[in-house]
Amino acid sequence: MAAGSPRPTSRDVAQAAGVSQAAVSLVLGDKWRGRVSERTAERVREAARDLGYRPNLAARNLRLGSTRTVLLVVPALTTEFFAGVYTGAARVAAHHGFGVLLYPSPEGIGPARNPFASAQAALDGVIASSMAADALTAIRGDQLPLVMLDSDPAGSAGSATVNLDIRDGVRQVAEHLLALGHRRFLHLAADIPSWTFDIRARELAECLAAVPGTELRTASAPISIDDARAAAETALSAPGPRPTALVCDDDKLAAGAYKAARRLGLRIPDDLSVTGLDDLALATALDPELTTVRLDAELFGERGMQALLAVLESRAPTPGDIPVTLVVRGSTARPGTP
Repeated sequence: MAAGSPRPTSRDVAQAAGVSQAAVSLVLGDKWRGRVSERTAERVREAARDLGYRPNLAARNLRLGSTRTVLLVVPALTTEFFAGVYTGAARVAAHHGFGVLLYPSPEGIGPARNPFASAQAALDGVIASSMAADALTAIRGDQLPLVMLDSDPAGSAGSATVNLDIRDGVRQVAEHLLALGHRRFLHLAADIPSWTFDIRARELAECLAAVPGTELRTASAPISIDDARAAAETALSAPGPRPTALVCDDDKLAAGAYKAARRLGLRIPDDLSVTGLDDLALATALDPELTTVRLDAELFGERGMQALLAVLESRAPTPGDIPVTLVVRGSTARPGTP
């Protein structure tokens, strides 16, 4: 289209394709199947491409009372996990003509000023991680159609919840280490009040309690390598028989545990087996590479967006937790001789 020429309209597309404006609306709104032929639909799409026609989304949204925009609230963008969640959610959203705004909750300073107060009506719904609950309250996201990620289905504020099968992931870790012969365990727990981390602690304790002769200690740390190193070093230096297996809530915690082990002169996995959870890129950068639980972040985001679409359309979301997989690498082995 030449500079300064009028923007093409649906009427122009209809004339070029030799069809009615109603047919153009059906085809470009992807509602043509069973109402116009495939050949006609392709003719309309070709005419729209040739003319450079773009639907007036603002006008359409005013008519529909919808902006086709959702908000994804995550605790932070400090790992690639939540970037993967966004990628998956945005991919499904784009396929359905939605956009996704990303709102990372500020760390360590409590709820932030609501940046969306003047545009509350511009959001069709919210997808939020349970770890970002403070931010969710601050932006009044609980007053919109809401899907919670990593959240207790029994106590969720959302219309739907989408969870990874974290219980099974922890169970796989415990069974792997028990099968290797480990009986003295240290749980390096994330110092974050969240349902997902409560589940990890509870499931690990229950799995180990079912096997006679096991011991479990717990140390907590914020999810940072330096904090994890300090907590693990203190716990591994405590009086009494040293744990032979260290179960970490997160791969970054495991990286801190590696540093603690080296400071104490312990070899991984000869003296100490270490496991993580997430399967971040960091897991294969460590030496030896980390045994961890792979969480499919992009699929998590996809399922979250699909659940929100179902809520918006008054449908029941797909049930069931998303499967996770234990990836065994070089950081775990049979315990050495005490």
